[in-house]
Amino acid sequence: MKLSKLLDGIKVIAVKGDIDCDIEGVNIDSRRIGRNHLFIAVKGTQVDGHTYIGKAIEKGASAILCEVIPEDADSYGNVAFVQTDSTELNVGQIATAFYGNPTQKLHLIGVTGTNGKTTIATTLYNLFRQMGHHTGLLSTVVNCIDGEAIPTEHTTPDPITLNALLARMAEAGCEYVFMEVSSHSIVQNRIGGLHFAGGLFTNITRDHLDYHKTFENYLKAKKQFFDQLPKDAFAITNIDDRNGMVMLQNTKAEIKTYSIMKPADFKAKIIECHFEGMYLDINGEEVGVQFIGKFNVSNLLAVYGTAIMLGKAPHDVLVALSMMKPVSGRFESMRAPKGYTAIVDYAHTPDALENVLKAIHGVLDGKGQVITVCGAGGNRDRGKRPIMAQEAARQSDRVIITSDNPRFEEPEDIIRDMMAGLDEQQRTKTLTITDRREAIRTACMLAQKGDVILVAGKGHENYQDIKGVKHHFDDKEVLAEAFKNN
Repeated sequence: MKLSKLLDGIKVIAVKGDIDCDIEGVNIDSRRIGRNHLFIAVKGTQVDGHTYIGKAIEKGASAILCEVIPEDADSYGNVAFVQTDSTELNVGQIATAFYGNPTQKLHLIGVTGTNGKTTIATTLYNLFRQMGHHTGLLSTVVNCIDGEAIPTEHTTPDPITLNALLARMAEAGCEYVFMEVSSHSIVQNRIGGLHFAGGLFTNITRDHLDYHKTFENYLKAKKQFFDQLPKDAFAITNIDDRNGMVMLQNTKAEIKTYSIMKPADFKAKIIECHFEGMYLDINGEEVGVQFIGKFNVSNLLAVYGTAIMLGKAPHDVLVALSMMKPVSGRFESMRAPKGYTAIVDYAHTPDALENVLKAIHGVLDGKGQVITVCGAGGNRDRGKRPIMAQEAARQSDRVIITSDNPRFEEPEDIIRDMMAGLDEQQRTKTLTITDRREAIRTACMLAQKGDVILVAGKGHENYQDIKGVKHHFDDKEVLAEAFKNN
């Protein structure tokens, strides 16, 4: 594709060289640059791509999009330099153009919010495949192209990787793609240039304040997604969240609502609940599902509403929903030979932990004790650590605070931050065990028949991130091992 064509719609400040050259690849990572590629120098949060312009040219880049043309640009021969006011703002649009505008060939649905994104996006992906459609998934756990799993590192990939994946999905004949949209990706314009057929809001609670600094900034980031939806799209919001309608104040999309507490377009209530699943009333029809807890009722309503907005018949959607299984590491239950139940869940925010514990108590109904094993991630929002501990202590009979992903912090420092949130009475029922494996084993030793152990924080993750190295660690494997030994 000609560079001049890729620059359509981009505000160009200055040009040095020939922009009629052919571009065979586009990238923001100089290590991935090849012959006749366009290198886009993005000023990231940790690295400034402008410092790698020379490296990119050495690897074969024939054109550079940058915010500042280097003073020695002439020394690079036939390389074309194009200056724009914001490479971060334009990279998505260029990536979309290079890969042939893949979202014009798909129904792309974005799911955003603090909790529930993975469950909703993955369940939609499974449901539409169950209903016979070629479907794609972009999620925290894995990216999928109609059954082909592709490992993922970020909730929302960079614009180049994202458009390359979407182009592969379109080429594979996918009709629908369900995508988690993180607040980081919205602020960093990773979704720029994409055409969304619909957007879903789940809820918003404290998270990522290490990046956004204030809750208001975090909320604005989420709202920006809905502000940018086109008028031919739909926007579905959870009105049980106090910011549910705030999200859609300025959207041009068609608005729909879901709720388990108020009148809404998509409404549900729990008829019966067990650890094996629930019976629900959804818009006047009963259905049995293999999910647990009020928070999952909200998640399933979002799935149901999306399917209806995409033209599916209500009864067909409910039949397909009854066959869906919970997402890996999201309220995943395991039954121990001793007669107690272990729940593995990704809950890593105070609100998520509260919701999971409420769901457990809703099933237990006072007939067993709750033992919670949890920690908090290193190099992330320190302010939520004591709140996490408080929530665990408030709703558990015993608490074991342990290591999560300490990253470059000392686990003991993180545990100390968590313990600072507990009063004297709460401390009497709380143990601190730095070794996560030992913490889980201890919980299993303490549990009696009829009790429930909640192992929270890591869910689907099969590693611990320690000092920059990912060591294999799977909560479910450790629990299975503990079941055999006690």
